[in-house]
Formats: sequence, C-alpha cells, structure tokens
Amino acid sequence: MQLALEATMQSVQGAERTGSELDDIDALVRTYRPRLLRFVTFSIGDQDMAESITQDCFLKAYNGRANFRGDCSVNTWLTSIAVNLIRDQQRLQKFRFWRQARATAIDITDAASFLPSAECSPENRMLVQEKAQQVQTSLLALSEKQRTVFLMRFIEEMELSEIAAATNMPLNTVKTHLHRALKSVRAQAGKTI
Repeated sequence: MQLALEATMQSVQGAERTGSELDDIDALVRTYRPRLLRFVTFSIGDQDMAESITQDCFLKAYNGRANFRGDCSVNTWLTSIAVNLIRDQQRLQKFRFWRQARATAIDITDAASFLPSAECSPENRMLVQEKAQQVQTSLLALSEKQRTVFLMRFIEEMELSEIAAATNMPLNTVKTHLHRALKSVRAQAGKTI
C-alpha cells in the first residue's frame, strides 16, 4: 500500500514538473526548438516553411498544454503535433498544386498542335495528336493516387523518393502505384508509349 502511494506521489510530482515545463514557453522553446526545427526541415525540405511550422507547433502546444496528459514525454508530444502540422501542410500543398495545375494547364490536344512542323508531316502530327489524346484519356481512368504518382514522375520529373515524401506514402507504395499506372496507360494507349 505504501509503495502504491509513493508511486502515485511521484507520478503527480512528475506531472507537476511537466505542467510547469509547459507553462514556461521560453524554456520550452529553448529546450526543444533545435531538434524540432531539424525534424520539420528534413521532413518538408523548406527552411522558411519549417520555421513557420515549428513556431505553430509551440503555439499549439502552449495553448493546448492543459490537454497534455503526461502519457508520453514532452518531446514526443511536440513531435506528434509537428507531424500533424506537416501532414496538414502537405495536404494543403497537394490541393494548391492541383488548383494551380488546372488553372495553368494546356489542353494536351492543343499542345500536340505546337509540335515542330518543319520535319513533321500532317499525318505524323495527326498520329501524335491521337496518341496524346489516348494518353490523356487513359490518365483519367487511373485512380487519383496512380495519376498523381504518374504525373509527378513523368511531368514533374520527380525522383521516387521525392514523390514518396510529397505524397506521404511509403516508397514501395509509390513504386506499386507507378507500375500499375504505367501498365494501365500502356494497355489503353498502346504499347508504343
């Protein structure tokens, strides 16, 4: 009984120390900012955005300090907040990318008509235009993830590891989506792609 009481007292004292640690925002930032900033920077690759996310993380932690239960360390709690903020930012970037892509996209059939015509006969241009239309149609038949991976790889020329980081998918999942997308596009648009 005495041991259980002592363990409870130590737990309460630990929670009080943690509570006071969370109440002092300056000490919290001094202690955890370098590691957290490094984690966020490596996660998203943009120093300015990492600074902003790290600052938001501390603000969110300070405002939500009453909700900290003490089930994990302050470091772990801050990291989980940062992971959620990074995920939110990447989701926002993905939507921003697609909005911008739609707004600035050139119709693929129009793009095919801009091919150099000095060496291209009207028949060849027609074949290229038809092939481009087949690819465009086959892209619409892909799942959203397959289409995203396909476009990032072949339009944006991103490396597979960059695609994995941008889409928050494991590398093997990216490879699988790319393989299935290629297989589907080749099947629908022909083997010459």
